[in-house]
Amino acid sequence: MSRVDGGKIEYNPLLYSVRVSRTSQGNVARESSNKASSTAFNEILREAVQKEQAVKFSKHAQIRMRQRNISLSQQEIDLIGQAIEKAKAKGVRDSLVLMGNLAFIVNVPTKTIVTAVDGESIKESVFTNIDGAVVL
Repeated sequence: MSRVDGGKIEYNPLLYSVRVSRTSQGNVARESSNKASSTAFNEILREAVQKEQAVKFSKHAQIRMRQRNISLSQQEIDLIGQAIEKAKAKGVRDSLVLMGNLAFIVNVPTKTIVTAVDGESIKESVFTNIDGAVVL
């Protein structure tokens, strides 16, 4: 710390070195905190990207799937995801995805299955407001 005494500045190196030491310890603490924050941010970002890439199901689709006893394996969900990517590549916004005896209406930009129809209901259905279809 310095002291002004009648226009004269006195310098105390011992106090100064303690402050430097505390500052550098603070920087080390900040650096490790920054690394932890960076790691946490990277983890959150990775999870967000995975969620963004995942196929989602609207509440309506979940209800319809329960009512119609439609269950999908992870492999089938992955196939629908691939169909969504194909539709996206062609500029489709709302797609009909046909997979075996199942049909799904999908909002392509959000990768959200909006509704699901089983084999018996497909025969009676008219699909509207779609601009593309993918047959698996």
